[in-house]
Amino acid sequence: MVPHRPKPPPPARRFRRTRAAHRTELAEDYVETILDLIDEDGDARLTEIAARLGVAHPTVSKALRRLQVEGLVALRPYRWVGLTAAGERLAKACRARHLRVVAFLQALGLNRQTAETDAEGIEHHVSTNTLRAMERFTKGRR
Repeated sequence: MVPHRPKPPPPARRFRRTRAAHRTELAEDYVETILDLIDEDGDARLTEIAARLGVAHPTVSKALRRLQVEGLVALRPYRWVGLTAAGERLAKACRARHLRVVAFLQALGLNRQTAETDAEGIEHHVSTNTLRAMERFTKGRR
């Protein structure tokens, strides 16, 4: 008897999930970067965000205005960028997801630098189920 294999989701559903991940990827990268800068330096400034993300000042300015409208950041022009409570929750969740993916990739034998670089792409697209499996795999390796 051949074991039953679950049907893969229709392609449209898979692509929809990927597109949704692409839409949130920018916001996640920004709030995580802002949280990192605040933790490291006590504050985050547009110039530091631009340098960390490797983008131009106008790009950061436009993104921050969008994130402000979405209720994720608080801006004080020419001074600092802060996270709202919602932005901080999102940033901490992103950081935790990133660390799980990095730990998994390192458990596979990748060095820290490669794991960090690869995690930047993977972390935005991985499902909760896959994250749990990564965590179980990683815990079994410690």
